[in-house]
Amino acid sequence: MIHLTTTCPDLDIARGLARAALEARLAACANITPRVISLFHWHGRVEEEEEVTLTLKTRAAHLSALKALVDDKHPYDLPVMTWERVETTPDAAAWLSEETGGD
Repeated sequence: MIHLTTTCPDLDIARGLARAALEARLAACANITPRVISLFHWHGRVEEEEEVTLTLKTRAAHLSALKALVDDKHPYDLPVMTWERVETTPDAAAWLSEETGGD
């Protein structure tokens, strides 16, 4: 299982990205965490924004396509995405594979 995480400007954007990924079967699940405070460098200044965190659960076979979908549909000039492989139970791995058109 791979968790791809990004931040969004608001809940509607996060929901839209989540639905697009789910409908395309590039993710089996989306977790949205509202009200994250982000501080970051942008164009020579330190900015502070309230954002929403979106985490999508996917498989390695779909990671490139999922990154492309998020990049294409995200409103930010630079949608920062991170991903990590996570351990899970055999049942959860089977569910992930089934819901994303697995082998």
